[in-house]
Amino acid sequence: MKPRRLLRAAVLVWLAITTATALADASLQPMLAGRYHDGIDPSHYWVSEKYDGVRARWDGHALTLRGGGTIAAPDWFTAALPPEETLDGELWLGRRTFDRLSGLVRRHAPEDPAWRDVRYMVFDLPGTPGTFTTRVGRMRQIAATANVPWLQAAPQRRVANRDELQQWFDEVVIAGGEGLMLHHAEAHWTPGRNSALLKRTPQLDDEARVIAHLPGKGRLQGMTGSLLVETPDGRRFRLGSGLTDAQRRDPPAVGRLVTYRYRELTPNGMPRFPVFLRVRDLP
Repeated sequence: MKPRRLLRAAVLVWLAITTATALADASLQPMLAGRYHDGIDPSHYWVSEKYDGVRARWDGHALTLRGGGTIAAPDWFTAALPPEETLDGELWLGRRTFDRLSGLVRRHAPEDPAWRDVRYMVFDLPGTPGTFTTRVGRMRQIAATANVPWLQAAPQRRVANRDELQQWFDEVVIAGGEGLMLHHAEAHWTPGRNSALLKRTPQLDDEARVIAHLPGKGRLQGMTGSLLVETPDGRRFRLGSGLTDAQRRDPPAVGRLVTYRYRELTPNGMPRFPVFLRVRDLP
């Protein structure tokens, strides 16, 4: 084979390997939700409750956190999960139970009987081809085949209009839920934040990663005055309101993901009056 053909063949092989690696890396990235607003027609979306739990990825072998750590779930719990499927979902104990659930996961105690009350609410199949409607059917099939109470396809339903969405939203929030998630029926799975997946909550909230601890002054001398955080799209700002004195003495570690609430976005796209809510991911 001539040198030019050898070079061309080598380049094609390199491109194939690089493309496959990029796709594999992309499949590991989560799909993130944008914000629903009243100008959107919800009839084009599947709608489910927004679960206040611990997000978990099943890769066919282990449950992992969004940050990459492995979840020490009981063997009997993971034995029911499909070995040939990648699942994205939320470990959930019920409404208003996030602190109890995160404590259970952090203890790394798979023998804890509290695991019997945990449900893995599957809401997507990362990397699976087809529309979300197709994936909804597949998730229901997976849950039905497993036939165990702790593996469930997150209930998805369609609404006819904004009024119907508002009624369901009000019912969920009054009952202690966080809000609703909307996933476009015709959307293919795509990593990162995009308009195919939307959330609706009573207050504006989002997530950012801690990149530094900024020292306090006055009464807060010797403690953390605020967290310097960065959003997934690169916006940086200080987050101090909402931190307790205990959290200021032992702040969320650099690299941790936190949830904050805010009133609105400024014209520059920065959150106005952000308030720390909780640490979102687990170490």
